[in-house]
Amino acid sequence: MSVPNNNGKEKTTTPRRGGPVGGGHGPMGRGMGMMKGEKAQDFKGSMKKLIRYLGKYRLPILFVMIISAASTVFAILGPKILGRATTTLFEGVMGIITGTGTGIDFDTIRNILLLTLGLYVVSAVFSYIQGWIMTGISMNITYRFRQDIAAKINRMPLKYFDKTSQGEVLSRITNDVDTVSQTLNQSLSQIISSVITVIGVTIMMFTISWQMTLVALLIVPLSMVIITLIVKQSQKYFKQQQDYLGHINGHVEEMFGSHVVMKAFNGEEKSVKRFDNLNDTLFSSAWKSQFLSSLMMPIMNFVGNLGYVAISILGGWLAIQGRISVGDIQAFIQYVRSFTQPITQIANISNVLQQTAAAAERVFEFLEESEEIRETSTPIQLENVQGKVEFQHVKFGYDPDKIIIKDFSAVVEPGQKVAIVGPTGAGKTTMVKLLMRFYDVNEGAILVDGHNIQEFSREDLRKMFAMVLQDTWLYNGTVMENIRYGRANASDEEVIRAAKTAQVDHFIRTLSDGYNLVLNEEGTNISQGQKQLLTIARAILADPKILILDEATSSVDTRTEVLIQKAMDNLMKNRTSFIIAHRLSTIRNADMILVMRDGDIVETGNHEDLLAEGGFYAELYNSQFEQNMVAA
Repeated sequence: MSVPNNNGKEKTTTPRRGGPVGGGHGPMGRGMGMMKGEKAQDFKGSMKKLIRYLGKYRLPILFVMIISAASTVFAILGPKILGRATTTLFEGVMGIITGTGTGIDFDTIRNILLLTLGLYVVSAVFSYIQGWIMTGISMNITYRFRQDIAAKINRMPLKYFDKTSQGEVLSRITNDVDTVSQTLNQSLSQIISSVITVIGVTIMMFTISWQMTLVALLIVPLSMVIITLIVKQSQKYFKQQQDYLGHINGHVEEMFGSHVVMKAFNGEEKSVKRFDNLNDTLFSSAWKSQFLSSLMMPIMNFVGNLGYVAISILGGWLAIQGRISVGDIQAFIQYVRSFTQPITQIANISNVLQQTAAAAERVFEFLEESEEIRETSTPIQLENVQGKVEFQHVKFGYDPDKIIIKDFSAVVEPGQKVAIVGPTGAGKTTMVKLLMRFYDVNEGAILVDGHNIQEFSREDLRKMFAMVLQDTWLYNGTVMENIRYGRANASDEEVIRAAKTAQVDHFIRTLSDGYNLVLNEEGTNISQGQKQLLTIARAILADPKILILDEATSSVDTRTEVLIQKAMDNLMKNRTSFIIAHRLSTIRNADMILVMRDGDIVETGNHEDLLAEGGFYAELYNSQFEQNMVAA
């Protein structure tokens, strides 16, 4: 079992939420860059799946839509009503100046201001309610997605992870899910408010003056042309920026992940040179993309100010003719300021939806991946496992067209120590993966105590086994917790007893915090041999009937090897054991040695018999013996 650790994080772009009506600078409001993201191969299909996934939230989402629409409508009405206060104030002042009026009607102005304030307060409350509900929905969706993906990971066949990088899988459960969540939380309500704002503001502008509205609408095509030109130029640099950001993250992660090897081969200069090249390209693309994007707002402000001039001149002329009031001009200018911003947001959201569809497509694609072969509905449960294992004409290939185990047959009696030896690529570790049902055989059968392993549930089958691998795995927890991983309900006394049997108790007690020492994720605060002894203690605690020891002593010194060998001897007592080893000196006391070559068993017997035969095993053993003599 391995637990991946993700150190690199991809950057995600999230849309900004629109401001209230009347915000922004110039007719365009605040400029929003339209970023094109990765597009889904099947946009409609992915969105349909996402909508079906959201099915249980139909009523809350409908309520959010109504609340969002109401909030926007109240905000749209504000400038029109506020314009009446301006008109009343203007008429009162003009009456005083000309001596024809009765003065400023402060009561009317107060009532209008209170009404406007009430509208904005209600709009803000509705906006808050809508945000609160959508946050809850998006977090629930995120929770469900990650639960489903985590459950799916445990049902996936091992071959999927053999061909898919850890980073790719992690990206589904982190970045892709976050993208969907952020869209639901921010863009859904923004789409509603933006569409209603555009429609509502257009209607309100026409009710004030159709001539001024036409002038305002002429600004939109010009604005869209400018936005399109800028985005077209900046987009290629944004894409290059994201690509090279990923390249830099990958390079840094790779260098730090193998920092010792890089320094051992004096690769610092090459690494820095590579980083500098990537960083230079990233700097160039980032500068160009940000510069081009930064041009959008001042240019749009300039266009907007030209529009303001035209609208102000036309509005003044209409006011002189008595066709509109001064308050209407003020309201119209507020509407113009808030008109084109939601148009830009809608255009931007279309790209966000593309990103969302792409992210959802990747998530659903993973959730729809083929799973492990279904387990039998009536699994066998053995009350007393003996540990007899039979391989009957096993045939297997990771690719069905490339068979690597051609015809493997063997019978292992309970309690026997069976060593599997052979050159690299002979199929030794593959046999272990088949035994544990990480893969299923193409032909033939593997039996435990006379029953085909496919008749057991995978959980019950794997409970019969414990594995000690060359690549030790320890997680970020205490020594006690790492050993207890073998049996979660074990008491402290049982953990300590297992540690003593594994010859590691004395070492643990010399640590600063003993059994409570927290190991880091890589286990680098203890040596490789000590980690191996901890994994043996974990296997002893699990108390299995069948053991698998895969190159357990290959990466330790001779002295530690003696300790590990003693610990393994204690572990193997009265248990069926499969030992995979390159050091043939460590398996001389095995009851049976299976010699593999090119996927077949070519020799079988104990150490002495196989040496006496003078065959392939003797050739392997003598070559190692000669190497050891030369090294000495």
